[in-house]
Amino acid sequence: MEEGNLAPMSDLSSSTITIEAPLAEVTKALFAIDLYPSWSSAIKSSESVATDDQGRITKAKLTIDAGMMKDRVILDYDWSQAPSKLTFSLDDADLLTGMDGAYLISAIDEDSTQVTYELTVSLSMPIPAMMRQKAEKTTIDLALTQLKASLEA
Repeated sequence: MEEGNLAPMSDLSSSTITIEAPLAEVTKALFAIDLYPSWSSAIKSSESVATDDQGRITKAKLTIDAGMMKDRVILDYDWSQAPSKLTFSLDDADLLTGMDGAYLISAIDEDSTQVTYELTVSLSMPIPAMMRQKAEKTTIDLALTQLKASLEA
């Protein structure tokens, strides 16, 4: 495989969780990127840098502290598949060289929603793939668990 910022799809980490909340509540929480610090302990701050004509955040500056992943990042958000999918990609960071992810959201029934969080991260320093994937998985699982807890409270 050639070196570069793009990880092959097999390197993608993901988890799925069922949240006992209606689809509208789940998408409201996930789409309010500036409010992520209110439910995610790994996101210390989130600031809108740019929005689209519908007021949705298209670029945000986040301070992340997720164990071994600590960084200040600027992420670009793609709303083209919303509300069923919100994707993001790295625009700039202090340490990370790549960060691509997506939230896939679907209603199970009127009171339950399934959320899948996909994430792949590239670092400027060499880290074994197993360690990177473990950190991604930990980050994903924590985010989903905290999102679920905040919505089911």
